[in-house]
Amino acid sequence: MTDFGEILGTIGEFGLFQKVVVLALAFPHFLLPVFLCSFLFIQSDPERHCNTDWILRADPNLTTDEQLNLTLPREEDGTFSRCRMFVPVDRDIGSIREYGLNETSGCQSGWVYYNTLYEFDLVCDNSYMAAVAQTVIMTGLLAVIRKRYIRLFAKSVLLMVFASVAGVSPNFYVYIVLQFIVGAALGGYRMNSTVLATEWIGVKKRSFASCVSQMFGGLGQCAMAGLVYAVRDWRTAQYVISGGQAFVILWIPESARWLLGNGRNEEAMKLIRRVAAINKKKLPENLPNMASYFCLVLNVGKFGLSIFLVQFLFGISEIPAHLLCMWALELVGRKKSLISTLLAGGLFCLLTLVLPQGEVPVLHIQ
Repeated sequence: MTDFGEILGTIGEFGLFQKVVVLALAFPHFLLPVFLCSFLFIQSDPERHCNTDWILRADPNLTTDEQLNLTLPREEDGTFSRCRMFVPVDRDIGSIREYGLNETSGCQSGWVYYNTLYEFDLVCDNSYMAAVAQTVIMTGLLAVIRKRYIRLFAKSVLLMVFASVAGVSPNFYVYIVLQFIVGAALGGYRMNSTVLATEWIGVKKRSFASCVSQMFGGLGQCAMAGLVYAVRDWRTAQYVISGGQAFVILWIPESARWLLGNGRNEEAMKLIRRVAAINKKKLPENLPNMASYFCLVLNVGKFGLSIFLVQFLFGISEIPAHLLCMWALELVGRKKSLISTLLAGGLFCLLTLVLPQGEVPVLHIQ
């Protein structure tokens, strides 16, 4: 039996075909953060106040400032409460102006937001539901759709379709069901694409190709923060990024190792001949007789900073990490790199326990 690495040596270990594959699989990684992190934008704590349009029945000519002053209590810092309102009364506007209102309650008629980004009212007493969205998609990641049932191309289509459909969710409950399916497809997609991005590449360029492909995830986080901030509508942002994957799905090749391992030699040979042609390599005559054997992932809403800024910083911080990973893999190998980075990550997590609690001074840029 011939090692698949020998076949790669014959058809080209890092030719034009491999470079196209790396880019084709890197671009979906660029798009993936919105699938995994879109819940961050629906759960962030928005500027809002209770809907108090009931008072307009007493005087429809009230200005917005007058309405808020008459119907909303103030917090200790002098701002209007975002989760409390004065209980509606059946009195004329003159009486309300003269005697005011005293009894308060939670928002009885929903909220008024200062932009249209928030549609599911995951605020105040409902804020816990935002964490549900995160839990559901992570559960989907654990319930990964394995390749024995469905392969990478189908997972890519599944991911694109259900992520797009999530953008038309009529309510939060439909949204989290779709997020579970997206999470399941996402987990399998990332694992398979990481393997596929490297199995067509020779050993010398394998670490480089894998890290470059994964690095696009950090760039995607940066772009996502800017896109959602500019669009100000998570639904539209989800359509744009989901649709972008359609342009690269057809460039994702099948796994020749998987085909050979499942006895589909003719399909594997057809694919190998195509790779050789793209790389301008000549195949040996006995190549059809050869066989082969067989041969990877976010609560930034509570940092006290703008979610867009934090998302951007989180994304851009991944880029030097992947560059360092390339160097470490080549210098000390996979095992030592994995052990040392896990130990360092655990140590820094423990160090957060000794940090002082409370608000950190933040420079706000208007």
